Amino acid sequence: MITTRRAAVVVAALTTVLAGALPAASTATAATTADGPTARPAPKVELVLDVSGSMKARDIDGQSRMSAAKQAFNDVIDAVPEEVELGIRTLGADYPGEDKARGCKDTRQLYPVGPIDRTEAKAAVATLSPTGWTPIGPALLGAAEDLDGDDGGSRRIVLISDGEDTCGPLDPCEVAREIAAKGVDLVIDTLGLVPNAKIRQQLSCISDATGGTYTAVQHKDDLSDKVKQLVDRAADPVVTPVPVEGAAACAEAPKIEPGLYTDRQPLGTHRWYRVDVLPGQELRASVSVAADRPLADDYGVLLRAVTAHGRELVRGSEAGSGRTDVISSGLRHPERERPDADGGEPAATPVCLEVSNSFAAASAKAADASAPGMPLELTVDVVDGPDDASDTAAFGLGRGWWLLGVLVLAGFLGGLIFGWLSRWRFAVWRTH
Repeated sequence: MITTRRAAVVVAALTTVLAGALPAASTATAATTADGPTARPAPKVELVLDVSGSMKARDIDGQSRMSAAKQAFNDVIDAVPEEVELGIRTLGADYPGEDKARGCKDTRQLYPVGPIDRTEAKAAVATLSPTGWTPIGPALLGAAEDLDGDDGGSRRIVLISDGEDTCGPLDPCEVAREIAAKGVDLVIDTLGLVPNAKIRQQLSCISDATGGTYTAVQHKDDLSDKVKQLVDRAADPVVTPVPVEGAAACAEAPKIEPGLYTDRQPLGTHRWYRVDVLPGQELRASVSVAADRPLADDYGVLLRAVTAHGRELVRGSEAGSGRTDVISSGLRHPERERPDADGGEPAATPVCLEVSNSFAAASAKAADASAPGMPLELTVDVVDGPDDASDTAAFGLGRGWWLLGVLVLAGFLGGLIFGWLSRWRFAVWRTH
């Protein structure tokens, strides 16, 4: 926070009074801001660093991977926004032996999540040296516990690693899905220091499961910039999706208001939600389903709006083939104006939204790991309907009726002209 001070030297006595009054006023203002309705929970970020033996490799701008990571951490510590609470966790930093059971428990919190003491945090980072195994799964579980809380603030894990997890059968991708399935606002971003396809696949799976990002980094400056960007992103106010569990049928569908919602949808299933729409309003909805696991090549998603009696109002669908990260669809439905029989306020019409997908597991083995369901994000908005009837999506064409009419007229006139020219050329040919 930047405080502007204005000094006006009038007399010594007045200066003394102001010197005593300003700190008190500043304290009161800070208290009002902290306790007032505009205050929001502090965003929390935990940096998770791979300190396994492979981090000794010197392939990042002539430095070791460990040195580049330390520099990135120091740069982030210097630049972390004041409102962000930062913590640091390590994996593979302490046990150098061959005992896998012990090495796979080698994760600890190096610096607790909270207001940052830059000197203390840098001193903790300076003690690290490449040592042991790569227990990514246990480290993610530990980081999720470090960030646990119900204060409503955003939480983010930034994982930096140069290799695959070496502590199976605990799959870090499954760990990320379990974290996401809890419905908490926790995003995991991953940074890979080695351009390896298997490493990219695992780290991408971890980030995709929670709505995060994966980035391959091969230069120390890029690493510093990316980590700072992710930490800064945590400080930006965002719309937090509300967890909701859709029903298996319209009759049991949960009622939702306009907003952003998140759910989990198993492969090939349906989810139902209910929205009340007043006459003269327009319902707008969109859905996105993330492909966070190996899937068959062909896929699709369908979003339908139906009445409480099952009559379809409108639908939106999208399908494709090949690799994808997310697939989305949307719809609009204007509810027509109608007079109320009693002359009072018109009653709202319940509209059921059905979300279904045609994703299938890539193999029988992958099908066993289909739970939890795939991440689903549903956006719902209800706005005043258009005043001009031509602005509605009538018969799916809206203003396209004008274009259709012009094309029909142009085709008719073109046909007449072509026919007249053909008859004229034939008459000229017969004359000669």
